[in-house]
Amino acid sequence: MVSRVIPVDPFDLVIFGGTGDLARRKILPGLYRRYWAGQLPDDARIVGASRHEMPDEEYRAMVRAAIEEFAIEGRDDAARIDGFLSLVSFVAVDATGEAGWSELAEKIRPDLIQAYYFSVGPSLFGDLAERLHKHKMAGKETRIVVEKPFGHDLESARDLNRTLRCYFSEEQIYRIDHYLGKETVQNLMAVRFGNVLFEPLWNALYVDHIQITVAETVGVGGRGAYYDRSGAMRDMVQNHMMQLLCLIAMEPPYHFDPDAVRDEKLKVIRALDPVPPEDIVRGQYAGAEGIESYFTDVEDEASLTESFIAMKLHISNWRWKGTPIYVRTGKRLKARASEIAVVFKHPPHSVFGQKTNDRRGNVLVIRLQPNEGMNLRVTIKEPGPGGMRLIEVPLDMSFAEALGPEAADVPDAYERLIMDVIRGNQTLFMRGDEAEAAWAWTDPIIAQWEEQGDRPKLYDPGSTGPEESLMLLYREGRRWRDIQA
Repeated sequence: MVSRVIPVDPFDLVIFGGTGDLARRKILPGLYRRYWAGQLPDDARIVGASRHEMPDEEYRAMVRAAIEEFAIEGRDDAARIDGFLSLVSFVAVDATGEAGWSELAEKIRPDLIQAYYFSVGPSLFGDLAERLHKHKMAGKETRIVVEKPFGHDLESARDLNRTLRCYFSEEQIYRIDHYLGKETVQNLMAVRFGNVLFEPLWNALYVDHIQITVAETVGVGGRGAYYDRSGAMRDMVQNHMMQLLCLIAMEPPYHFDPDAVRDEKLKVIRALDPVPPEDIVRGQYAGAEGIESYFTDVEDEASLTESFIAMKLHISNWRWKGTPIYVRTGKRLKARASEIAVVFKHPPHSVFGQKTNDRRGNVLVIRLQPNEGMNLRVTIKEPGPGGMRLIEVPLDMSFAEALGPEAADVPDAYERLIMDVIRGNQTLFMRGDEAEAAWAWTDPIIAQWEEQGDRPKLYDPGSTGPEESLMLLYREGRRWRDIQA
């Protein structure tokens, strides 16, 4: 199988926050990988922008170091790195003042696609949008990319939407969520809507429950100040996990079209039931030998912010009524893993004389990380004599194994999404009403526990979270899937 790389049209891309951690780790290495793959045209321009003064050569040296650290595997070619760096320049810009904007405007070619990546805090989004408009750097072919967090609650999300829409239309705003750029997430839609095998079973009649897990082994680290203001609910559930939930639960769109897909996702969010307190478990990781506790990491012994959350959700619509969806995410857990598990119901009658409950039934597992791929657990006869003994085996498809060497060339999430920005394809980006609807569901849940003032449950680093989270499933005869690295 030969993968096709389709070059994009010439463009100017400005990265505000071009010296920041996200630019170094993801954006610039991702652009280099696309250049290596032949997807960037030779006349593309990439401009780093931040408040720090820096000559072009110094910035290119920083970009080279980022490539060598984060993108060099299999791409160690000095000539190609030099070729990519020839597309790169730098401008010092004051996001809240006027310094540097005239120089930046001179670099922008009005007859080409212009993309502006706001790799900065949301407090600067409005200032950047205003100055792009004021200095006539915003035209019909302009796109802006905004990173999460898109607001802190419903009110701030609405304010941010209103501010951006003063200067840009909704069709020009790309609210990026890198989870939607993952190959497996997009394959989820292909599996659902491109095969007759699953979609007829994708409903409450045949699905017992769904589990969505995003587990991390790291703590909050240097993000303590930010994380303690957000917590797992705002940092993960309201955006990343909400998007995964929408893709797993949405109705088939009439066409694979940006607004058609996002219309169906919005319907899922609006159909989510409020979550009662007994269906929520919040936790904080404790300390252990050589591992700081959450309190130490955020430097606040009185913090009530959760580093772990597990919830049982329900969607009140025709397809999913009565099927629970369990979500969990946390820091300092036993393994780094992100997956969606669709657990199908048992056969209504066992013709083999075995109790149906002795087997766990069919499970479709979509692995986002590590080792992206899909796994379907099915029941077969155990080989050998001795009668009809049933066992469960996986039908496994790891992308690395299925695609071979080409798997290494599959774009990562940021690469894919940035190229979609250049193409003008918003399918994998959140729409403004979608972000607001997610906050409208999230805010009452957060207000509920803030009013109660409950302290999160402590859990040991390297565990699966608080023991109370196990009861969300145990009390209904279910159990969490084991977290596997």
